Amino acid sequence: MHPYLFELASLMTIFAFVIVSPGADLAMVMRQAIVHGRKRAIVTSFGIGTAFMMHVSYTILGLGLIISQSIFLFNIVKWCGVAYLFYIGVKSLRAGKTDLTGEIAGQGEPQEQGLPKAFLLGFAANALNPKAVFFFLSIFSAVISVHTPMSVKFGYGLVMASCLIGWFIGVSVFMTTAKMRAAFSRASQWIDRISGAVFIVLGLKLATEKAG
Repeated sequence: MHPYLFELASLMTIFAFVIVSPGADLAMVMRQAIVHGRKRAIVTSFGIGTAFMMHVSYTILGLGLIISQSIFLFNIVKWCGVAYLFYIGVKSLRAGKTDLTGEIAGQGEPQEQGLPKAFLLGFAANALNPKAVFFFLSIFSAVISVHTPMSVKFGYGLVMASCLIGWFIGVSVFMTTAKMRAAFSRASQWIDRISGAVFIVLGLKLATEKAG
């Protein structure tokens, strides 16, 4: 097997477990699918994938090492992430009941969300996560040779980002099937409360993270 293919296979084996593990990205896509529909959940998935490539890029360029070694820079990213998770958590907790047409009970107006906002929600959820810095630094250092060309490393990142987007698109489609949407519509307010609590817990967990 070509050494580059072996490196990619090793990366994807590790990354497969990362993709399916619960986290802010998955919670975001699931809520987007339930509340705002398939199209916006898919756009959010692309936002997550774009932020993922941002992490890959600065890690390959060496900026990730700088951030990981600077408590000041790490804390800036960390507390921005904590604030963002708390914001969407509180917003979810305060949301009203959503029916199948995407209307809020008692208001009579559909929940409209622009595609740029859907993209930015996904991008921010992934970008404001300093743990991604250490994840890429650790697996790239452990799996990828220092002699691997930068272009090949970016290629690895594109493959991983594509798989990540594909996974979340699958989640978006599954969560918006007729049966799933009807079931979640009936329990929409509880779903918002649970997802809001999840975002806040993730924010609290992130707040306890330390550099190094």
